[in-house]
Amino acid sequence: MNDLGRAMLLSVHPRFATAILAGSKTVEVRRQRVAAPPGTTVVLYATAPTMALVGLARIAAVSVGSPREVWRAHRTQTGISRREFDEYMSGATQASGLTLEEPQPFNEPVPLSALRAAGTFHPPQSYRYLNGEALRQVDEASPAAGTVLRGILGDPVPA
Repeated sequence: MNDLGRAMLLSVHPRFATAILAGSKTVEVRRQRVAAPPGTTVVLYATAPTMALVGLARIAAVSVGSPREVWRAHRTQTGISRREFDEYMSGATQASGLTLEEPQPFNEPVPLSALRAAGTFHPPQSYRYLNGEALRQVDEASPAAGTVLRGILGDPVPA
């Protein structure tokens, strides 16, 4: 079981979501310090053109350092070129490498339109932690995805 306050919604480009769920990309990089403990459940939101929740993974570890340190430690697991990394990190003084494990694609993606029909759902620019209301919207938009989340997070979805 995971602490509800630590369930993370992570926005990623569709190609990275696909690679994470396939297990070929095991480290997601961010331009800021991410303080999430190992074991945190990550709900993957694939950005445009997909615009849907596509699956889950679990944080195995988080490394924080300069962009150069994070690249040196994780370059082969990031699924991006050095040029893409440098462009993304331009101007950043700190970076995080989130090592992800146990990827689990949803049987059916949960479209943003369905999430918004269930309430005022807003995908994050980078990441945010999910609260009970957001999880309720996931459950209403996709009972199958809600069941998976309840199983992992210990039935946190309010009735």
